[in-house]
Amino acid sequence: MATAKRQASDRQHRGIASYWQIIGVLALLAAGLSWFYRAQIDEQARAGVAAGAHIACSCHYIGGRALDDCTRDFEPGMEWVFVSQDKTNQSVTAYIPLIASDSATYSPAKGCVLDRWHR
Repeated sequence: MATAKRQASDRQHRGIASYWQIIGVLALLAAGLSWFYRAQIDEQARAGVAAGAHIACSCHYIGGRALDDCTRDFEPGMEWVFVSQDKTNQSVTAYIPLIASDSATYSPAKGCVLDRWHR
């Protein structure tokens, strides 16, 4: 009787081990694909945050809308772009966590301009 319980326990343990092996293989596959496509991911992320910063800055400081409402103007595919504002500098920063960020600053003379263009 004890042998039957041990065999069931051994099978369950092997099932859990194979589950973690599958997860490990999928994680390695995802890491490999992200490394292979890193240039395209970086380019699209930088373009997305630049567009997000400019859109949100214009919407908020020129259009007078709430910043949270401005993200509804983002194009499909920009779901990972988040925004925050710096009220004292009248700027908006758009970012994809750990990947890319860009800021746009409002001035009455020029409107909203990406900060890297000010340099």
